[in-house]
Amino acid sequence: MTRFVLVAGARLGSWAWDEVVPDLRAAGHHTHALTLSGLADRRHERLDAPIGQQTHVRDIVDAVERLDLRDVVLVGHSYSGIPVGQAAERIGDRLTRVVFVDSNVPVDGGSFLSAWPEGRAEVEASIAENGGFWPVVAADQYDGQGLTDEQIARIVSGTTPHPGATLTEPARLDGPLDDLPATYVKCLLDWPEPSPDVAELLKSEHWRLVEMDTGHWPMFSQPHELARILLRAAAAGGEQPPEQPLGQ
Repeated sequence: MTRFVLVAGARLGSWAWDEVVPDLRAAGHHTHALTLSGLADRRHERLDAPIGQQTHVRDIVDAVERLDLRDVVLVGHSYSGIPVGQAAERIGDRLTRVVFVDSNVPVDGGSFLSAWPEGRAEVEASIAENGGFWPVVAADQYDGQGLTDEQIARIVSGTTPHPGATLTEPARLDGPLDDLPATYVKCLLDWPEPSPDVAELLKSEHWRLVEMDTGHWPMFSQPHELARILLRAAAAGGEQPPEQPLGQ
């Protein structure tokens, strides 16, 4: 039985997986949707230290170890691919597979903003102006991503400002990321090609690419298709990509 550990991207919490979780559980698997420190229902928690990227890595590793999870499929969406990729290394043989959903991937010594050379100064200024948090964005920022007005309203109403240090601090990897058993889910409406970092990782025999004909938030726009992809990634012999993008 697979244990799915689901981690949503920037500004989101465990609630983002609400329409994906039932399909995974109906297939007989355990699911653990996590909210990272400083976000959503954990926004007002008091911590002993400021929230940085390694805080989020520990959130994931600690949850796996505290619950004594085995046969784990770690799933990271968007920003959370960075802490998820690091956590995947650190949970050792508890890991079955890691799935990156239209996400960033960790690069040793690089940060989330390292992949944004043109927009980095703007994001850093926004964080500085908002008390160390990356602020939420307006509804029109979700246009063109295959989302209904209702889905956009749900995202906007649920998002919370994101701890800024998690975006600027560097990742720490112990070994090559391409050694991990991984599936990368590329959402074509967001951008049709994987980033150069991801394209290089996909050359590994351990990595597989799956494409979805939707935007950057498939847990809202196509939750059932996303659940099907996660189940295929977890299943024995289910690593091969489909011959064409998965549609609605």
